[in-house]
Amino acid sequence: MGEQLYFDNYMPVGDIIVLSVSLVMMILLATSHVTRTRNFLIFLNMLFYLMMAGLVNLLMHVRFTRITDGNYTSIYVMGILYHAFLFSLFLLYIVYLVVIFRLDGRIKTFCMRISVAMYVLFLATDIFTTAIGVGFHINKNGTASTGLAIFMIGYLAFVLLIAALLIQCRKRIYRKAILGIYGIMAISYAVLYMQSKHDQTSFTVATFLLPVLGIMYLFHSNPYNIELGSVSATAFTDTIDYLFRRKRSFGYISLYLPGYEFGDKKLPEKLQESIRKFSSEFFKRSILFRISSGQMLLIAEHRGNPDFEQKMQVIKDAFRKEYEVYGLDFRLLIGESVDEISENNEYLALIQHIHNNTELNNIHIITKEDVESFHRTMYILRELEDIYKKQDLEDPRVLAYCQPIWNITDGKYDTAETLMRLQLDKIGMVFPDEFIPLAEKNGYIHVLTKIILYKTCMAVKSLVGDGYYVRRISVNVSVLELHDDNFTADIEQIIRQSEIPEGKIAIEITESQSDRDFLAIKSMIDELKDCGIKFYLDDFGTGYSNMERIMKLPFDIIKFDRSLVLASQSDERSEEIVGRLAGMFADLDYSVLYEGVEDETDEQRCIRMSANFLQGYKYSKPIPVDRLEDFFSKAE
Repeated sequence: MGEQLYFDNYMPVGDIIVLSVSLVMMILLATSHVTRTRNFLIFLNMLFYLMMAGLVNLLMHVRFTRITDGNYTSIYVMGILYHAFLFSLFLLYIVYLVVIFRLDGRIKTFCMRISVAMYVLFLATDIFTTAIGVGFHINKNGTASTGLAIFMIGYLAFVLLIAALLIQCRKRIYRKAILGIYGIMAISYAVLYMQSKHDQTSFTVATFLLPVLGIMYLFHSNPYNIELGSVSATAFTDTIDYLFRRKRSFGYISLYLPGYEFGDKKLPEKLQESIRKFSSEFFKRSILFRISSGQMLLIAEHRGNPDFEQKMQVIKDAFRKEYEVYGLDFRLLIGESVDEISENNEYLALIQHIHNNTELNNIHIITKEDVESFHRTMYILRELEDIYKKQDLEDPRVLAYCQPIWNITDGKYDTAETLMRLQLDKIGMVFPDEFIPLAEKNGYIHVLTKIILYKTCMAVKSLVGDGYYVRRISVNVSVLELHDDNFTADIEQIIRQSEIPEGKIAIEITESQSDRDFLAIKSMIDELKDCGIKFYLDDFGTGYSNMERIMKLPFDIIKFDRSLVLASQSDERSEEIVGRLAGMFADLDYSVLYEGVEDETDEQRCIRMSANFLQGYKYSKPIPVDRLEDFFSKAE
């Protein structure tokens, strides 16, 4: 190729195709949604250099045919620019791979140094050989020759470097994606080889277009849902990062339709039309995301929508009309961007938190208080996660409180229920109704039970050691824990290692409607009964109560919920019903405990209704476990 004529076999079709396809790609990027990550910015630079290379090459050939005075300086300059743009593309390919492979440390430094060194070396050599006439040059007869093909050497060197990088990092990326990159490289090089076999230079830039097309398709395509005009949830977090980096504020609307969360149900056509209208016609600079089958989230930048609040009012009115037409259950949340939420990219978690606390068929404007509540919840969740990771049975954040229970038969306090509290540095005391659901949902509940059981055992050990009589102290257990294979072993181990007398610990559990839970409860009770553990059926009279199942489970104590205590005071008939129910359990050798006893009237009524034990504010509020000695009596 040393003296190959450079311009003779050139056809502009290759560069025209490159420019046309590049412009089409620019149009597609402008009219579709693409996540604007760091990779995407590198990709945009690739596209720019590709267009410039094609344009310069086309202009260089056009200019060469029109020179009549023998002054070819502009041709030499454009030739150097042409190669500089192509070498820049190679360099950007390397940078792109370094970013998507998440390389760091010595590997990243080595790749960047060697690629920059190659870029400088080949470009400088190209300039030098052109200047001294051994590289690209124009002969005295007006023909152009390639001379020493530095560009082709550099092309091959960069291809080999990219191939080596792909092989080295092949396990860092999805296998099909890397096979796609290999295939594109092979086709590009095949085109270049076929071109050289036919003494052509027309399709050199086109061989750089193919990898750019592949990158766009493999890594940056995020097509619209044709019916709704939405993009997928994967683009949401990247969009938030992009807006935050550019300090752009925005408003957002989250529509949740629980009836469409599962299954393949299709939204009504008219509703789809309304959603399209809100996202495309109401707002400028807006993006609609399909977070899940039943949730859509619209983001609209404030800078393009100064009348955001007025439009929100229109949308609220429109959705109320839609509800009247379709009767679909919904939750609609409307909020404004908050820097702290944007920085941590927590909008999906925030919205989920508020959805969980919003009643159906309501439109809720997200307030500062909502955000503060979310931060509180996230803080509690992080603390629970830390408690779970540390598995410290003496963790000072988990407090054991107790509520003493009055034994009617013996006329004294000799039992109690342990109640859990959290004491957290930033927010102080946290009560169970706030943290237990979080612990259950995220799989942290069992470690809390182990901690509170351990602290209860230590309290029993201390009381017995000091001469107090302790019939037993109960600990609440979540049904969710019973499916843990280690549950019974953990309970047995903690009680055994505490070296307390047998029978001093009881477990309270709430009945479940699930067949699977029923079997787990029965299995757990059967195993732990042998350790002398007593069992309470907690919250009897609330929610689901299946008498057949209760009879099949060997509970020792039935705890009548506060709701039954309240119901029994309404009239004589109600008291008679509750009393007969309690009497039936008593006749079957169950002990009956009423909780929520608040005054003398409650106490006397519960005694008439076959009570064995009474618990409530009449006797004591929950107290730290080490204060039980103020209620318990010394053993005789």
